[in-house]
Amino acid sequence: MGELRLAVVGDELVAGAGDPKGLGWVGRVAARTPLPDPPTVMTLAVPGETSTDLGGRWDGEVSRRLAPEADNRLVVALGRADVAAGLSLARSRLNLANVLDVAEQRRMPAFVVGPPPGDPADGDKLAELSVALGDVAARRRVPYVDMYSPLAAHDQWLADMAVSPRHLPGQAGYGLMAWLVLHTGWHQWLGLPDDAA
Repeated sequence: MGELRLAVVGDELVAGAGDPKGLGWVGRVAARTPLPDPPTVMTLAVPGETSTDLGGRWDGEVSRRLAPEADNRLVVALGRADVAAGLSLARSRLNLANVLDVAEQRRMPAFVVGPPPGDPADGDKLAELSVALGDVAARRRVPYVDMYSPLAAHDQWLADMAVSPRHLPGQAGYGLMAWLVLHTGWHQWLGLPDDAA
């Protein structure tokens, strides 16, 4: 395996907003990925971004950061902005499908992280969005991390949400997100033994 380059596109959760340690889930996952050479992780975050916005920018931004000799991979982390913006499930599905189809054409293995719980008022819509995005990924045989279902009633997650006016996780919440990524096909996707977790 050559140099591993991971381009991670998403919203403020990809950037670790709200984490006092500044690691977010991306930094925690990278630190727990046992490779002989640490991967080059490029976090390309836009706060409050919908899947439509992400679909319009990701290819140009990611392409500039790839190398022909590297093992280039794409992590798509979809946040909660589609619900806030009132996007239909059909539009969100199509946006993700387009990203994954282009990534496949570029021979860039993809990994999708779904939206976690946020404002309790958006709970049902986020749950539906998570299921819809998971279906799109499954149809393309792309790994998908359901963040919503395991965290919706998790005490530590709810405690983080209760003290954040912007519904951002803190250290505990980002730790939970990282754990879910690491235990939902991450090592297998990278060609590492599952027991590496």
